[in-house]
Amino acid sequence: MSADNISTMLERIEQDNVRFLRLQFTDLLGMPKNVSIPAKQVGKALTDGIGFDGSSIEGFVRIEESDMVLKPDLSTYTLLPWRPREKSVARFICDVCKPDGKPFEGDPRSVLRRAMEDAAKDGYVFNTGPELEFFLFKMLDGRPTTQFEDVGGYFDLAPTDLAEDLRREAILALTEMGFDIEASHHEVAESQHEIDFKYSDALHTADNVITFKFAVKTMALMRGLHASFMAKPIHGINGSGMHVNCSLAKDGVNAFYDPDAPLQLSKTCMHFIGGLLKHAPAITRIANPTINSYKRLVPGYEAPCYISWSASNRSALVRVPAPRGNSTRVEFRSPDPTCNPYLAFTAMLAAGMDGVRSEIEPPDDVHKNIFHMTSAERGHNGIATLPGDLHEAHRALLADDLICNALGPHVVDALTSVAEAEWDAYRTTVHPWEIDRYLATY
Repeated sequence: MSADNISTMLERIEQDNVRFLRLQFTDLLGMPKNVSIPAKQVGKALTDGIGFDGSSIEGFVRIEESDMVLKPDLSTYTLLPWRPREKSVARFICDVCKPDGKPFEGDPRSVLRRAMEDAAKDGYVFNTGPELEFFLFKMLDGRPTTQFEDVGGYFDLAPTDLAEDLRREAILALTEMGFDIEASHHEVAESQHEIDFKYSDALHTADNVITFKFAVKTMALMRGLHASFMAKPIHGINGSGMHVNCSLAKDGVNAFYDPDAPLQLSKTCMHFIGGLLKHAPAITRIANPTINSYKRLVPGYEAPCYISWSASNRSALVRVPAPRGNSTRVEFRSPDPTCNPYLAFTAMLAAGMDGVRSEIEPPDDVHKNIFHMTSAERGHNGIATLPGDLHEAHRALLADDLICNALGPHVVDALTSVAEAEWDAYRTTVHPWEIDRYLATY
């Protein structure tokens, strides 16, 4: 970080009348964390970084190796538009470093940057464009409920969609923060919404996912609502997904497009799809990280659960949307918005690059609705099933050396601790369903 860049940033902070800065980073689970500093400390933050105790952050380090340093990324500076302008609050997204200045191997942002640098060795830039769905629920006595705020349906308008004002305010706030919003609409389920923003390189996009969730939750809370990105908050209706549109660019040109190839999809694109499908079970542990995630990945609610691809079929795990040319992309449909986007994009990129480098050919694309196939038909077509729960998905991750190497041993060990604790707590809890099912009968 040059002295000129730091000087320019300090001038901008003074012009914006910033009183406090939030230095944001994420833990292993993708939860945003921050250290707040007064504006007079920003010079120190930009030159030396700000130290903090990493032992209290999920998946970071043990107490005997807890000293960490936050290094702000100047490109992520933005004002928080919901705070008063006369005493502005701004934020930086930070890289987490060790005291010697080296990247911390447990920092999700550094993990993704490492994967992108590996792809850059072959000249590729990984671009992603996620579509985040979320629910807006009522609050009761300061606590979230699962009571719907509206009864709208897919693409409904007001007055059915009572949350349209909130969605509009969130879009205005996100636009002020530098987002290029492409679309927003009511989703299929009651009180379910989607706001789509423009694709970018995966690191910038992952930053935007974290900012998006943080901003929407904050704006909802200011209106007395709870924005939930939980994968499946209510039984019997659609869950919330985070479909990820992705592509590789080389020398500024979309590497997935070939006007003379079948479906106009290049060999690079086909091999990338092959890699995604090969490593899909392991990616699932990262893209669907909670017990609840697997309540969404069931037939009948638009979420994929079968390892397949198609140029049109929305029941497939990987879909190729219609646009071609520079808009050629593949849509990976299994992730949900509880995932850590840095780690999810890392796993997807590592899988896709394995496909490209190893020239992995995908199976034939599937035109028929897979949900309507029998198990025998799926078997005949070689269509396997995604892991059915967190325990199975974590076993698949540990069995996949490529994805584990991309994440690094520190992250894999921490994910193992989280999965074991979560699964054991779930496995030993007596749930209301069991009481309803068995208490009177037995």
